[in-house]
Formats: sequence, C-alpha cells, structure tokens
Amino acid sequence: MRPVDPRDVQSREDLARFVRGLAQALEQHPEAWENATLPRFLEAMSAWIEDMDGYYQNQGAAVPTRPEWRTFAEILSAARVYE
Repeated sequence: MRPVDPRDVQSREDLARFVRGLAQALEQHPEAWENATLPRFLEAMSAWIEDMDGYYQNQGAAVPTRPEWRTFAEILSAARVYE
C-alpha cells in the first residue's frame, strides 16, 4: 500500500487509508519514526497540537479553527517525528 500524503486526505475513507498506511510504515520501518511507541507518539501528538499554529503559519496557511479530515492526518503524520 502506497502511503497517502496527509494533504490528500479529504474524507473519512481517506483518513482510514492514511492510518492503515501509517501502521504499515511503522511495522516495516520503525527506525524512521522518532516516536515509535504509543506513549511517545501520543505525547508528540499532544505537543504538536499545542504548537500547530506555527506549522500552518510557516506554510502560509490559515490555522484551522474547525478540524477537517486532513487536519487529523497532518496531526498523526507530525506525531511520528515531532520532538
């Protein structure tokens, strides 16, 4: 399964496919993940959510006030490597 880019996630089905791709990526290449355990992943996820305004501002994008499916995918993707 080819990983889905979080920017391509537009629907619930896309997000489900994205999450399956993350699970496969972790299983096949755990060394590529900074946060490969559930506690570390969740801590990074929480930290990124708190700091996500900066990510969107650096991208020249509006900070989401109401998350969309894509927003959840971006959060999950960032939590893999966020320190």
